Amino acid sequence: MTQNPYPSWRLRPKAAPARFRRGDPWVFADELVLDRRSKAVPAGTIVVLEDKDRQPFALAASNSSSKIAARILDFNVDATIDEAWFEARLHRALELRDHLYDAPFYRLIHAEADGLPGVVIDRFGAEVCVVQPNAAWAQMHLDALCKALKAITNAKTIYVNAQGRARQLEGLDAESHFWSGALDAPVEVAMNAALYLADITGGQKTGLFYDQRDNHAFAARLAKGGRVLDVFCHVGGFGLAALAGGATSATFVDGSQPALDLVQEAATRSGIADKCETLQGDAQDVMKTLIGQGQQFDSVVCDPPAFAPSKSALERGLRGYEKVAFAAAQLTTPGGYLVLCSCSHAADLSKFREASLRGIGKARRRAQQVHVGQAGPDHPTHARLAESAYLKALFFRLD
Repeated sequence: MTQNPYPSWRLRPKAAPARFRRGDPWVFADELVLDRRSKAVPAGTIVVLEDKDRQPFALAASNSSSKIAARILDFNVDATIDEAWFEARLHRALELRDHLYDAPFYRLIHAEADGLPGVVIDRFGAEVCVVQPNAAWAQMHLDALCKALKAITNAKTIYVNAQGRARQLEGLDAESHFWSGALDAPVEVAMNAALYLADITGGQKTGLFYDQRDNHAFAARLAKGGRVLDVFCHVGGFGLAALAGGATSATFVDGSQPALDLVQEAATRSGIADKCETLQGDAQDVMKTLIGQGQQFDSVVCDPPAFAPSKSALERGLRGYEKVAFAAAQLTTPGGYLVLCSCSHAADLSKFREASLRGIGKARRRAQQVHVGQAGPDHPTHARLAESAYLKALFFRLD
């Protein structure tokens, strides 16, 4: 056995490695002996974790300047984090998605839950992948990761999306680029009998929210034969699925005109443009205008961005969700359906539901909860990481 090339970090005496062997993926800074030598290790460097007796037990990605100072990668301390190692992780992830889906439109890698902390990979057909290396270690090993991805998927185009708050927290740049191939137009995505257009270079996140796929489908069942209002619609996830499922019309609201243009183009290609209306503007302002006009819809869906991206923003975020629910409830017909979503991991299901019900109550409406949705199975939940169960979708029937 050759000597491991990685530097060593040691746990403090009270930090037992058993917690990590049970599956906890994060080692916090106060659980480690971080001396001057340890703190000099560049962020993203692979380190060997040792117990208090200096016995190695895992490989981890390091960042001594972060509260989460180490993220477990492998319990084989003799492993080499190289292209072959990435191929093994990607192959395991691909096996799950191949069981779930008939076509390669899904999230392939969902960070810690797929054994690649801070890494997100979405597939847009057989030839296009979008990689988000949101952690310093993934950025350092980007070439090995992308080479492995190309070998496993045969993707011709791999786009590296460097946008997002997580990269900023890791001290990484925000310069996105094509690792291989190129695209000069949005990608067509067929999902839930609807057609979507994903702008992988200029849209939000990777261009499409695959995590809502199952919630789109359930909402479409409720919307059959009725009018739909899709607020914070992005590229039309809920509204286009509803139209494909038999809704009579859909009104799409978003602050981004480019996103609404993709909704309109997708509707045109699907032959349903005459059933669509797009309204650009601040969601709360547009809902207030619609309320003033006396409009109501048989189904109203609100899928806002994360109002509570951190614990410090929780109370402000919950007030935001309450405000959205208050307006949306006024726009829902008696007997109609209201769908409220949150992607804030800091706001758990109980807190989000309570905020939503406060808003509904202030609108003098009573609610019957008919369903609770979460992210689809291509966004698996890490069994020991509550933060990975971030998406909540509440389906109500209002009086």
